[in-house]
Amino acid sequence: MPPIVWTGAISFGLVSIPIAVLGATEDHSVRFRRIHTVDNGLVRNRYWCEIEDREVSYGEIGQGYETAGNRIIPLTDEELRQLPLPTARAIELVGFLPAADVDPIRIGPGYYLQPLPCVAAKPYVLLRQALQRAAKVAVARYAWHGRERLGLLRVRGDVIALHTLLWPDEIRDPARAAPGPVVLEPGEIDEAMTLVEVMSRDNVEGPEFTDHYTQALRQVVEAKQEHRRLPQAPHPAARPGQLVDLMAALQESVDKAWAARGGTGDAVPQEAPAVQAKKAAARKAPARAASSRNGSRGAPAR
Repeated sequence: MPPIVWTGAISFGLVSIPIAVLGATEDHSVRFRRIHTVDNGLVRNRYWCEIEDREVSYGEIGQGYETAGNRIIPLTDEELRQLPLPTARAIELVGFLPAADVDPIRIGPGYYLQPLPCVAAKPYVLLRQALQRAAKVAVARYAWHGRERLGLLRVRGDVIALHTLLWPDEIRDPARAAPGPVVLEPGEIDEAMTLVEVMSRDNVEGPEFTDHYTQALRQVVEAKQEHRRLPQAPHPAARPGQLVDLMAALQESVDKAWAARGGTGDAVPQEAPAVQAKKAAARKAPARAASSRNGSRGAPAR
């Protein structure tokens, strides 16, 4: 059972659902320690008081707000807990909307919400089933870790999950990253659509979705520990130069993706429906034009 990271209540209209917030994810990253490269000694942080000019312990450290005039206003944990906020101990639901209407770039880490006492189970299940039947997610406000936040509540299995949600002004304008005007050939778009279809999946499970970096790092650490030769990185396939033929690159990508999915060399990957419709329309267009010309020649003169 993951540790409880926050306790409070879901405020759903006049209904209050006491809950505990549990971490929904795990971090399996390999952790490094900072060392002195000369002798491998550990390098540690020290907390230093600028007024007394001495090292202080972690227990002596508090929090303070620095004003524009460089004045420090100390704030205790109790004062922060008693902030005059309606969301100080509650996840207040403020609206519902389809999940597709939420920009994924705004969605942050996820947590599981667990009903605390037995009496909270019924309103908890009621909210969960309401979200499921409406096929919507809930947007909420709550105060956590020193600031008020937006949250997103959705159903995952039999549990209500909470995701942090960035405020609108925390999202940068993407216009600066957008490329300039580009002209694409119809065939290039069709081939790209075919590649999308070949690479389409039903989920993100399987060997392709393995943390290869962590695996490789562990191999290097084990080899150094046992004084063995370090494993070597595979050499990338040599290319005569950068591919400038976009269509050729797309076709090669489709072939490789099809082979990775278990297709044979003689098999032809299924094209996207939109691509099939466009090609069918292109084949019919000359026939209609020829029929129109023949009809006009065969018509009696007036």
